[in-house]
Amino acid sequence: MSVRFGVFVPQGWKMDLVEIADPIEQFEAMTAVAKLADAGPWDSIWLYDHFHTVPEPTMNTTFECWTATAALARDTSRVNIGQMVGCNGYRNPSLYAKIASTVDVASHGRLYAGLGAGWYEHEWKAYGYRWTDVPERMAEFREAVEIVTKMWTEDRPVFHGKHYTIDQPINEPKGARTPHPSFWLGGGGEKVTLKLVAQYADACNVGAGDPDVIRHKLAVLREHCDRLGRDYDRIIKSTNFDIDLKHSSAENIAMVERAVEAGADYVNFYVPRVAYDHEPMLRLAEEVVPQFG
Repeated sequence: MSVRFGVFVPQGWKMDLVEIADPIEQFEAMTAVAKLADAGPWDSIWLYDHFHTVPEPTMNTTFECWTATAALARDTSRVNIGQMVGCNGYRNPSLYAKIASTVDVASHGRLYAGLGAGWYEHEWKAYGYRWTDVPERMAEFREAVEIVTKMWTEDRPVFHGKHYTIDQPINEPKGARTPHPSFWLGGGGEKVTLKLVAQYADACNVGAGDPDVIRHKLAVLREHCDRLGRDYDRIIKSTNFDIDLKHSSAENIAMVERAVEAGADYVNFYVPRVAYDHEPMLRLAEEVVPQFG
């Protein structure tokens, strides 16, 4: 199976820019990794949609996802650019669709538009967003996915739901990619998220590299596709790995092989300290990625 690969840029969320004092230099470190990926063989670069650092909020840089996405779209020319994943609670879904359409054009059709229900409670409350229980957030997410799809495919869409309403918004241009920006849904919820993937998405992200979880979640996704008449094979099945810098290339290859055997066909790497040292990313590009071409 041919596998495509993406890499996360250092954005600050994982405390991965703290050794650089100047914010301009921090942004340029992020850009440098994006440009390195653009040189190949990576298919994509990725950003997180968060405002505060993890594992706990600290007074450190976290660059905003969509403005950074737009900037990197103009700093690169080949790689696709995605969010893992956009938080539905941070933007009205019709605005999200409009932003994504604009960035898809700015990138000449290279956007991977990610969306999920969101989870970082402290961040929501700190920024003044209304925090809700999981069932309500998932209900909002379900409506949002339908609205985004309508905004990308209909000229004057109408939607009246419990949580969101749109009344014939004009979204021009709808994007550059045909038939619309590539839509990635994150999360492994079996009753809502994976069913939405089967209904609306171009790609999913599941399992955090765990082959047993990947295998199970993709089996559920296949069941949803069968019930809805969707071609399962047309959906990209991605998973993410946090690379251990102590691991050899052979160990990383084996790790990816297990995920691929479980059904993944797209792998994203987070490489620690890549803002300061490009060598591990270059080694992955030279020794791991070509093994799955």
